[in-house]
Amino acid sequence: MPFVEAMRTDLRDDWETPKDLFRKLDEEFHFTLDPCATPQTAKCKKFYTKNDDGLRQSWAGEVVFMNPPYGRQIAKWVKKAWEESKKGATVVALLPARTDTNWFHDYVLNKAEIRFIRGRVYFRQDGGLVDRAPFPSMIVIYRPKSEKGGQ
Repeated sequence: MPFVEAMRTDLRDDWETPKDLFRKLDEEFHFTLDPCATPQTAKCKKFYTKNDDGLRQSWAGEVVFMNPPYGRQIAKWVKKAWEESKKGATVVALLPARTDTNWFHDYVLNKAEIRFIRGRVYFRQDGGLVDRAPFPSMIVIYRPKSEKGGQ
């Protein structure tokens, strides 16, 4: 499958986080939960798979790393991250930098810290390196209300 076709989010929406990117964020945040994982891609000891449905689970009190499905469901995951931060979770999300979307304006802009990633992320798929993403990415950080900078 050619690269451009392989990275289309309408064909597949599960893109594994590069280990180096996760490691740098984990050193800063010390994650306890990965709510969008498979047993092969989980970045934390505690994780939820599709069958567990992380959207229906509580994340309260957790330090969450979230690399959600990038398809049509992404808005639900971003909304969930924002809502869970209001219940005490710290949520760090790797997201496509789609600043024109409703979910960005409704649940990211002025609600979270945004760190735009310079260059393109090299995602992994099924354990192997795919190639550079055809879209820019950002790290979005939701902090609990009680923390400095939280909403």
